[in-house]
Amino acid sequence: MWSRRIVLGALLLPLVLLVFRDGPALHEQHRELATGPRPPRGLPQPAVVSRQEWHADERLVREKPQYTGAAEAVFVHHTGNPNDYDCADAPELIRSVQSDHVEKDGWDDIGYNFLVDRCGTIYEGRAGGVGRSVLGAHTKGFNADTVGIAAIGNFGAGAEVPEPMMDALVELAAWKLRPGVDPLATVELVSTNAESRFDEGQVARLNVISGHRDSFETRCPGDALYGLLPELRERVARMRDAAPGNAANSRLRPYF
Repeated sequence: MWSRRIVLGALLLPLVLLVFRDGPALHEQHRELATGPRPPRGLPQPAVVSRQEWHADERLVREKPQYTGAAEAVFVHHTGNPNDYDCADAPELIRSVQSDHVEKDGWDDIGYNFLVDRCGTIYEGRAGGVGRSVLGAHTKGFNADTVGIAAIGNFGAGAEVPEPMMDALVELAAWKLRPGVDPLATVELVSTNAESRFDEGQVARLNVISGHRDSFETRCPGDALYGLLPELRERVARMRDAAPGNAANSRLRPYF
């Protein structure tokens, strides 16, 4: 009888080891679930063109994605491209941005979490999953717990910001901000890089929806787009307030 048990155990042992060796550990499974897609405030995920669809060059990617907390703030950028591009060429422009960020700037991947073209199409930026809190490389000192969205184009003074682009920025910001965050409020973030406008370790009080120039010495996202940020905040707040279930979850104002 004992010999049978020994034989059975010997047969089962390799299978058990294989399962535990190749499968994720329990704590890793928990972390995956904890950071998985969670539609904030009842808002559905907007349509997003995946990296596979815009043909991201995955050979350029140097490191696996890293994750951070749910977005407490949004930083709006522009890419600096000419504004008269055909929207069908947006994927090519994004591939060029990815190449510049990796090969010229030395980053692990494209820095922005998302990009939006002038026709209102939203593109996945940095790899890691559109529904997850991917740590970007878009705002020195303030990449943690934030999301970076780049408008494809150059929106300096006098430039026109297309309405479809604004619509997409509203929809994306409303979806990515964590539940309970007031788009009209400010948030306190701790700088992690002295190359920003704030010393490392300094607490910065920024708008929940800010422009890149608010945290870094730059003209980005251009005077025209920056001037529309108050409208963007108002529209994001209205969209979140109108989301299903928000009557019971009225907008909180946890920041001053």
